Amino acid sequence: MVSAEGVKYLKRLREGGPFGINGFDLANLRLNMSARREPPAEIRARCLAAKIGDLAGEWVIAPGADEDFRLLYLHGGGYVSGCPGFYLAMAARISAAAKCAVFMPDYRLAPEHPFPAGLEDCIGAYLWLRDHGPNGAKPAKALFISGDSAGGGLTLAMVLALRDRKRPQPLGAIPISPFADQTLTGESFHSQGELDPIMHPNCLGDFVRLYVGGADVRHPLISPIFGDYTGVCPLLIQVGEHEIIRDDSVRAAEAARRAGVKVTLEVYPGMFHVFQSHEPLLPEAVLAIGRMADFMRSLA
Repeated sequence: MVSAEGVKYLKRLREGGPFGINGFDLANLRLNMSARREPPAEIRARCLAAKIGDLAGEWVIAPGADEDFRLLYLHGGGYVSGCPGFYLAMAARISAAAKCAVFMPDYRLAPEHPFPAGLEDCIGAYLWLRDHGPNGAKPAKALFISGDSAGGGLTLAMVLALRDRKRPQPLGAIPISPFADQTLTGESFHSQGELDPIMHPNCLGDFVRLYVGGADVRHPLISPIFGDYTGVCPLLIQVGEHEIIRDDSVRAAEAARRAGVKVTLEVYPGMFHVFQSHEPLLPEAVLAIGRMADFMRSLA
């Protein structure tokens, strides 16, 4: 059952039209997703800039959070846009719910830096986070990975890459609306084409072209729906009903289950792409962030 607030909000979103309906405007997308959205005043979260070599990033820490209980959060933006500052509010809410310290790396973006540059940045940030917290060198007692959209695709790619490289897995991973199929073959790509209020089907091909370059779109680190998930950590995957990339989540969950991975797939009725990041929070977003926190606490 969709909340009354969710019904009203979805109607307002559809009145504006989805990104890409009038063509792919990378400059405008980057401008919009470069905005800094501060944490909600009521949470009083701290934001701390950090660097891992040349890679910049930002910590978000709500009052009462355990700085040794860490989440690496990978921002969305179609692999071509976005920054940590755009996700400060969402990171603060996750930090407050899970009582964890959230770190967001400003990973390299395509087309200037196509696959695998961004993925390598995120892997480097994860390995650093195992031994460094907001106040310097200190091992993590619990470490998770999450991300939305492109960041969700990177989350799935990371657990596969870490497994292949024989590096430690996180305790769990939480892909949110992952963009995990660069072949664009999901059924929802067509069935939700006129219902998705965030992205128009016409724009996805441009994201793929810019990110993939000359690589194989079926490479499992590019399109993780094609990965073998044997030996990876438990997964919580969240997605909205009305997303053209909804089936990326469904197919990734199916692939993980086939490999014997403990996976929970949550499809939120009436919801849209990364609804957890919209302010003020809808009841569905409050529930979803609470479920993320429960998942993390259950494994820590």
